[in-house]
Amino acid sequence: MEKFYAYIDRMKFIKRWQLMRSTREENIMEHSHSVAVLAHALCVIENGIFGGNVDAEKAVLYALYHEVSEVMTGDMPTPVKYFNSAIHGEYEKLESIAVEKIASTLPAEMRPLMMPALLPDKQSEEYAFVKAADRLSAYIKCLEELRSGNREFVQAERSIKQSLTERHMRAVDYFFEHFIPALSLTLDELEGL
Repeated sequence: MEKFYAYIDRMKFIKRWQLMRSTREENIMEHSHSVAVLAHALCVIENGIFGGNVDAEKAVLYALYHEVSEVMTGDMPTPVKYFNSAIHGEYEKLESIAVEKIASTLPAEMRPLMMPALLPDKQSEEYAFVKAADRLSAYIKCLEELRSGNREFVQAERSIKQSLTERHMRAVDYFFEHFIPALSLTLDELEGL
């Protein structure tokens, strides 16, 4: 009996934003979908608008699996994960161990084909786009919470926006200019456009 996809299916049970009160819970499965869509968008913008050469399919694949370790570790809140370099380094080791444990539940013939998606090259351009998409997804979550009147996300929105700006990625800047404004609209406002 192979257990890999049973672990993947459990992503829907791992909650994000556990240190903050949310008006709507978010799990890592839906977050991973959001990051995949946003990574694809950023790559399409980079390639189509700015003439880049980022492998969008690879970025989407990385994004789909970027939270797999959290099936075993849970979602480590950002302030804890990045409190200092020692904690962050140890958490990265723990994430790798968790991914390897989950990957070990694949048939042996599949493992070498899946490992590049499960443990991607963190120095690659595609991974940089996934990380930007990850932050962008968090930023959009902040906007959603703020739109619902939840001031718990005021500081998170500011700091995440700053971290995105500091990346100096033209695709991110383009996304902010062209797509972020519509994310604050109601369905009636969207329909009226």
